[in-house]
Amino acid sequence: MNQSLKVNKTLTLIDNEKNNEQGQFLTFNICAEMFAIGILHIKEILEHCHLTPVPMMPSYIRGVINLRGAVVPVVDLSARFGDKPSEITKRTCIVIIEVETEDEKQDIGIVVDSVSAVLEIPDIEIEPAPSFGARIRADFIEGMGKINGDFVIILNVNRVLSLDELASVTSVASALHRD
Repeated sequence: MNQSLKVNKTLTLIDNEKNNEQGQFLTFNICAEMFAIGILHIKEILEHCHLTPVPMMPSYIRGVINLRGAVVPVVDLSARFGDKPSEITKRTCIVIIEVETEDEKQDIGIVVDSVSAVLEIPDIEIEPAPSFGARIRADFIEGMGKINGDFVIILNVNRVLSLDELASVTSVASALHRD
């Protein structure tokens, strides 16, 4: 009987620890709306710099940058979500994100209007993605985080920045970079 109580107490402690888990997220703004990406995907944040345009790419691909010898495609998230391309201001940044599939990793830059902060959002404050009503595709949303009574859209980077869709960009850009 005592062993049973000990096991139950242990399970309760584990459950309480799970309820207190927090994730860290980089928050940023696009078209006056706040979004977040898990901090483990973020490699670095750059001031907006000169981009090399790549011909015949989708409108949401702003171009590529040379990041320490590597060709990195840059995606305009506003255009990716179906809005007009971002207007470049003093606060515009390029956030370098590492996206991975089963067998490869790729650095991709995203243009954001401004970077806000790194915030901790407890797991219990993250709601599932809505099935409708968001201005972006539901499969782009990993969840909705509650911060001080407001919602922040947590993006699923592997869907928003699908490597299959961006593979052509990297191969074309690499060919242009060699010439």
